[in-house]
Formats: sequence, structure tokens, C-alpha cells
Amino acid sequence: MADLEIPDSTDPAGRLAAAVALRRLADRLEDLAVEEALRSGWGWPQVAEALGVTRQAVHKKHAKRLIAAGVRLRRR
Repeated sequence: MADLEIPDSTDPAGRLAAAVALRRLADRLEDLAVEEALRSGWGWPQVAEALGVTRQAVHKKHAKRLIAAGVRLRRR
């Protein structure tokens, strides 16, 4: 995983930059966890429930990237 630099948070610009860095880290962690779950045999409904979103939302967000990564996606 790429190193994320957490900027000085003593001013608003630093705090906003830190929020961006945390959001990017959270997105990367989600990407890895979704891929691991699907490679382990989970289905879209299980992943969606764990993330607190709809199956359609998680599929829309992750399917294209996972296909490109060579993950074999199950149909429903």
C-alpha cells in the first residue's frame, strides 16, 4: 500500500488535507477487503450487508476494478 503522508493539522488546510488522506486510506482498505471477500467466496449481498450499502451500490463501485484485477465474479 502506498505511504500516505498525514499533514500538519494545526490549521484548516492541514486538517482538510488530513481528511482527504484518511478518505483515500479508507477507500483503499475497502477495495482490498471487498476483493478479499469475493475471492473467499462471498457474494455481493454479503459484501453489501457488511458495508451497509445496497448490492447494486457495491457492485457499481467495485465490479469494473475487480474484473480488471482478474477476480472471477459470481452471478447473484
